[in-house]
Amino acid sequence: MLVVDDEEDVAETYALRLEANYETRIATGGKEALELIDDSVDAVLLDRRMPDMHGDDVLAALRERGYDCPVIMATAVDPDLNILEMDFDDYLCKPIFNETLQNTLEKHLDTGPDEKSELDTFLSLISKIDVLETELTRAELAESEEYERAKQRANELAPRLRERVEDFDELVATYRDIERES
Repeated sequence: MLVVDDEEDVAETYALRLEANYETRIATGGKEALELIDDSVDAVLLDRRMPDMHGDDVLAALRERGYDCPVIMATAVDPDLNILEMDFDDYLCKPIFNETLQNTLEKHLDTGPDEKSELDTFLSLISKIDVLETELTRAELAESEEYERAKQRANELAPRLRERVEDFDELVATYRDIERES
């Protein structure tokens, strides 16, 4: 687990919360995160707003380098429709409580290899949809083709996943219970 936050105290707090279940590394900026990442990192907890390199740019660099581990955005930045285009797996608004952090990581790391790709895509979509529906008005959402495409894609994936993933509806309900907004 790589924890990335420009506020060292925040990064250390997250790492302490996670160390019982995960081996953690801390980066206090985007450039340091890109230096510390390697194939042994199974997930990244990534702040969006950092002075040396924006979290969105770190995310893009990670994906360009071929890292496909789950990336959880941990941020105080209010989400906007631009998150629909970003290749992260979940979006948590600070402050993030320990239970929320643990549950989120569990959901992203406990999928089997056969269902991982579609299930990760689905969970990422519903995370983005839920956060946007909480933070934006109906009028703003109604104007967004990207939002409608995300909802349509989630609706297409759900029946296939329901057939393949044991307790799919329960998993989704539990996942949606995670508090993503501040």
